[in-house]
Amino acid sequence: MTASISEKWDRIYSARTEFPLPSQVLIDNAHLLPSVGLVLDLACGLGGNALYLAKKGLEVKAWDISPVAVKKLRKKSQEQGFLNLDAQVVDVENFDWPKAKFDVIIVSRFLQRFLCPLIFEAIKPGGLLFYQTFTQEKVSEIGPSNPEYLLGKNELLRLFPDVILRVYREEGRLGDLSQGFRNEAYLVGQKPL
Repeated sequence: MTASISEKWDRIYSARTEFPLPSQVLIDNAHLLPSVGLVLDLACGLGGNALYLAKKGLEVKAWDISPVAVKKLRKKSQEQGFLNLDAQVVDVENFDWPKAKFDVIIVSRFLQRFLCPLIFEAIKPGGLLFYQTFTQEKVSEIGPSNPEYLLGKNELLRLFPDVILRVYREEGRLGDLSQGFRNEAYLVGQKPL
């Protein structure tokens, strides 16, 4: 585990007192989720997605590099009685990824391009990928400024070329910038059988 990255996120999550809402891609497209199955919330942070999915009755694995975030998520999960949520400290950049293990993987506001093939391989045939993260065409200062962590135009589509596209949204800087879904792109895709 890269100590400096872990320490950076520990500092960030130590300062946060509120748990986040689920990501927009999940809220908008929850009707596509299976009724049962194993879900991975990758780079889960404080677990807005993981808690939402556990409440829906799915079996949830939540991975993050920050021990502070994982500890807070475990506590919140126990308080809410979610025995179906397993939060673990995992350095996903230095990890032996499983193959065809998860029915659903959700990634929100995390981008390491070299992991995309591993993420895709970890989804079972017929399983779903929910992915949402920041774009270079942001209209506000929210999110990272380093282009390494920002998607280019339609890049999310190119990162998962074999996915069966079910939903895609990326509005960029088109039209009235005070409205709509700005700053990020999202995708729901299905792994072919």
